[in-house]
Amino acid sequence: MSKQPYLPFYQAFEVDQLREALPGADLDAGFNVCDLICDRWAQDSERVALNYEGVSRPGESWTFARLQQASARFANLLQQQGIGKGDRVAALLPRTPELLVAVLGTLRAGAVYQPLFTAFGPGAIEYRLDKADTRLVVTDDANRFKLDDVQNCPPIVRVSSGGADSHGDLDFHTQMQAQPDRFTPVTIAADDPFLQMFTSGTVGKSKGVAVPARAVLSFYVYMRYAIDLQPDDRYWNVADPGWAYGLYYAVVGPLLLGATTHFNENGFTPESTYAMIRRYGITNLAAAPTAYRLLMANDQVLADGETLALRVASSAGEALNPEVVNWVKRRLGCPVKDHYGQTETGMTCCNHHVLEHPVRVGSMGYSLPGHRVVALDGDFNEVGEGETGQLAVDVDQSPLFFFPGYTWAEKNPFHDRYYLTGDVVISHGDGSFSFTGRDDDIITTAGYRVGPADVESTLLEHPAVAESGVVGKPDSSRGSVIKAYVVTRPQFDADETLADELKELVRNRLSTHAFPREVEFVQELPKTPSGKIQRFILRNKAREEADR
Repeated sequence: MSKQPYLPFYQAFEVDQLREALPGADLDAGFNVCDLICDRWAQDSERVALNYEGVSRPGESWTFARLQQASARFANLLQQQGIGKGDRVAALLPRTPELLVAVLGTLRAGAVYQPLFTAFGPGAIEYRLDKADTRLVVTDDANRFKLDDVQNCPPIVRVSSGGADSHGDLDFHTQMQAQPDRFTPVTIAADDPFLQMFTSGTVGKSKGVAVPARAVLSFYVYMRYAIDLQPDDRYWNVADPGWAYGLYYAVVGPLLLGATTHFNENGFTPESTYAMIRRYGITNLAAAPTAYRLLMANDQVLADGETLALRVASSAGEALNPEVVNWVKRRLGCPVKDHYGQTETGMTCCNHHVLEHPVRVGSMGYSLPGHRVVALDGDFNEVGEGETGQLAVDVDQSPLFFFPGYTWAEKNPFHDRYYLTGDVVISHGDGSFSFTGRDDDIITTAGYRVGPADVESTLLEHPAVAESGVVGKPDSSRGSVIKAYVVTRPQFDADETLADELKELVRNRLSTHAFPREVEFVQELPKTPSGKIQRFILRNKAREEADR
C-alpha cells in the first residue's frame, strides 16, 4: 500500500474529516464512549474484541456483542450502587476480560474510569482514590490485600474464584448475574471526562489528568496514521492498561477502530512475548523501548531464520535507540517507528507508518495530524534548525489537543498559547525533533549541556551493554561529570577494561565532553512501573557519592 505524503496531508488535515470515520462522536450534542468503541461493532455477532491469554485460567476470546451485554450488566451494578455520570470508578486488576468489562461498563454509565496499576502499594492507591473521591474499586483475590491499609477505601467489588468472604465485598460474578444485560448508554459532553488519569511519579507528585471524551478523535488519528492499524491486523500493545499508553492505545484506540486487542496476563519475558506473537499471529506490535531492548539482549531466544508475522512495530515511552531500530528490522522482520506522547496529551509527535516523510533513526518524528508541536527557548520563542528547546504544543493551532489542565490545578503547564511538556528536544528545522531528555535530566558539564539519551544510545551500541542510565555527578571543577550506570549482558565481564572501552566509544562517537568519566556496573536500573528509567534515583545516588 502506497503511503500518503506527510506534509500535504498534515497541512490539509481538518477535524471534519473524522466525521465519517467516527459517526457517533458528535462534539456538539455529546456521545457515549462505550457506544462508540463497543456497541457500534456489536451488530456483527462474530466480531472479536479481545483475545485473552491467561496465567491460571484458559485463554478465551470475547466478541463485541458479549462485551456489550457484560458492560450493560456492570453499568446496572454501578447504578444500583448510586454511581452515575461523572463519578470515578477504579479497577485494580491484571490484564483480564473483567478489566475490560469494568472499563466499558463504567463508560456506558457515563462515569469516569480510573486505572490503578497492580504494582502499586497501598500509599499510591490511597493517594489516587482520595484525590479523585473514587466511589468504587474493582479488584481480585490477588490484589485485595493492598486495599486493607487504604484509609477511607470506597466499596469494593471483588473478582473471586471463591465467592464472598469475611471482607464483605460485593462478589463480581454474583452481582453481574443478577443484573439485566441492557443499559442505555449515558450521553456525556465532549468536554466531560471519561478517564481519570494520574501522571507517573512518586505519590506526592502525581498530578491528576481528566481526559475529556473529545480525546477519542486524537486517539483515532494516532491509531490510523502512526500505528497504521489495518482492518486485517492482529494488534497487540504490550503496555499495561494501568498506565496511559496501555489504556489509551491498547483498549480505547483499537476498539475505536473495531479491531481485536490482545491481553497477555503473563509477565513480560522474551519467551512469553514470542509465544504470544506466534500463537495469535500478531502483525502489528506496540511496546516500550525497554521491551525491545530486553528482546535484543536475549537475541538467542529467537531462532535464527525464524519468520514472524509482524508487519509493523511501534515504540513509545523513551527515545528509541538506533541499535534497537536496526535489530528489530533484522530479527523481527519489520520496521519499528518511534512515537512520543504524555499522559496529559496522548501521542503528539510520531514517525508515522502511514504517512511518508524522512525518518532519522533516533528521532521522535513529526507532529501528529491535528497538532502543531514546536520547541521553545528560555524566552518562549520557537527555536531554529539545530537548536535545543523545550518541546511544546501550539494549542491555538492544534484542534485535536485535548488537555484542559491538571484536574486539581496542581501546576500551570501553559504559557500563553503553548502547553509546555518539560521535555528537551533538538529541532531539525523541518518539523521533526529528537528527544534529548527532561529539563531536569540535562547534564551541564564544563559549560556544555549534554542530553543523557544521546550517551545512553551510544553505549547501547557496544555488544556488552544491555541497558544504561546516564546522569550528572557533582564535580568541583566541571560542575558535573557524566556518570553511566550500566547493565551488561551475561556473557561479558564487567571490569575496568570494559569500562574503558565504553568511555572511548562515547568519546569517539559523540564528543570529548560527552563521554562518561565514570562507569559503574549494576545488576538493574530503577524504573517506573511503565518501564521508564528513574534517573532521579540515579542522580541522588551520584550526589551522595560526591558528598562522601
